[in-house]
Amino acid sequence: MTKSLLAVHVLAAIVAIGPVTVAASMFPPAARRAIESPDDLRAAETLQLLYRICRVYAVVGVAVPVFGFATASNMHVLGSAWLITSIALTALAALVLAALVLPRQGALVEGGAHTRQATVQLAMFTGVFNLLWAAVTVLMIVRPGSTTGA
Repeated sequence: MTKSLLAVHVLAAIVAIGPVTVAASMFPPAARRAIESPDDLRAAETLQLLYRICRVYAVVGVAVPVFGFATASNMHVLGSAWLITSIALTALAALVLAALVLPRQGALVEGGAHTRQATVQLAMFTGVFNLLWAAVTVLMIVRPGSTTGA
């Protein structure tokens, strides 16, 4: 059962978190292009698509911690420092995405924040989001103090 839960957890992370990090990273430069060419319908459509990918996959991404908790419970590692740190970083990443990235993307899509400064700030928050996920990924692989010998 643990291997199945772990497999679903890892697949959910790849399928859900991967697209969010890529689409969120692509959004600021696409927004700059849309700002520079306000009559370019394709640039506006690209922004809408990237924003939709981020929103949809953010919701799908809820499966990652759900299956992560189930896996950790089966492995009896819920009290491990590396896991607690991973949970905290995951919660922080979710907060950054929900409070800082998605609202700014939405403002740019709706036309309320069409400035280069808005895209620079969005790029910074997106970078923080991506770094948090990278840290979680490293912790999940290395698992300090784990019994895998890695």
